[in-house]
Amino acid sequence: MNIPFELHVALRYLVAKRKQAGISVISLLSTLGVTVGVMAVIVALALMTGLQQELRDRILGSQAHVYVWKPATGIQDYRSEAEKLLKVPHVTGAAPAILGQALVFVAGETTPIQLKGIDPAYERRVTDIEAALDSGSLDALTAGTSDGVLLGKDLAAKLHVKAGDEVSVLTPQGTLSPMGLFPRARRLRVVGTFKLGWYEFDTTFGFVSLEVAKRLFDKGTVDLMQVRVDQIYDAPRIAESIVSRFGSDYYVQDWGDMNKSLFDALWLEKVAVSLAIGLIVGVAALNIIVSLILLVMEKNRDIAILKTMGATARSVTAIFMVQGFIIGLAGTAVGAVVGVALARTLDRYKLIRASVDVYQVSYMPFRVLPLDLTLVVLAALLICFVATIYPSRQASRLNPAEALRYE
Repeated sequence: MNIPFELHVALRYLVAKRKQAGISVISLLSTLGVTVGVMAVIVALALMTGLQQELRDRILGSQAHVYVWKPATGIQDYRSEAEKLLKVPHVTGAAPAILGQALVFVAGETTPIQLKGIDPAYERRVTDIEAALDSGSLDALTAGTSDGVLLGKDLAAKLHVKAGDEVSVLTPQGTLSPMGLFPRARRLRVVGTFKLGWYEFDTTFGFVSLEVAKRLFDKGTVDLMQVRVDQIYDAPRIAESIVSRFGSDYYVQDWGDMNKSLFDALWLEKVAVSLAIGLIVGVAALNIIVSLILLVMEKNRDIAILKTMGATARSVTAIFMVQGFIIGLAGTAVGAVVGVALARTLDRYKLIRASVDVYQVSYMPFRVLPLDLTLVVLAALLICFVATIYPSRQASRLNPAEALRYE
């Protein structure tokens, strides 16, 4: 098979023999440098992407996609509001909610709790709470004669309670007496526990029925409507369409706005880590420059002979650019394969454990996105290609007469 003259010479130079063996070692080290750099960038991006996606999935499993308020009048009839919201394109579910803070205590254990009043028939349409139940059921909140509460599994473990036990809940709304306002404590029966996988929810959240929430927080109407959409990234646009459709009496906020600081911090960290580790590829590119410069110095006589035989400056430039590009291509290919394999292995076997109360996850997830992989490979190849320009141009400018004068 015939191959281009420049490629043939470049391949011959890559495999140096005898006294030029040092050049081959430098080329090998340059290839390894590119390999390590590309592998490190891919694994770092996979880590940050995996963490972003895992946190996003857990947040969206425990929260709705869009929240709707009516600050002026409040939500008087949540059933009619749900019907109106379901008519908005791309809205798949709507549910009422009442939010409030309280203290829950039992047998000497006291801890703050965020209570959420829900209608079980509607709630299952907007959050994954039913699928996250560890024991009990959503319907148990409205069944029976006693007031029920669903607790996060970690919160229940902290209070040492299980389904069927009773807890006391103290809210700021109390009874007016001659001595002032006294907080009221109510007894609630634990009807089940849930584990959403989001540490903040599993340790501080509880669910009660709407009627119980109204009595606990002394409210006559629900606080807001929760909305679920078919495409999570369309939530901002759908939120705006709700306001434009129903008027300025409605105030909306999507899941991205509510968690903006968290995802902005993760994105910034992803960029910073990628740039920092990407410097490894830059160092590898410097190695390519060094190896090509040394090769040009070593091959002065060969270059001069090639020129006297008719090789053009463009051909000489191409020889060394091809050689450097082969080094970059080999290192990038191996680094990409090893990086993807390492990321998938770390994710599959959950090898890197994490503190749940800090990172919200028990292990570090890794996700390799095709776009991230493509960008890393193209960036590495571009850097390696740029690194070949200077030594290649220096080789093409070699004067054959000067190089052969003392031969």
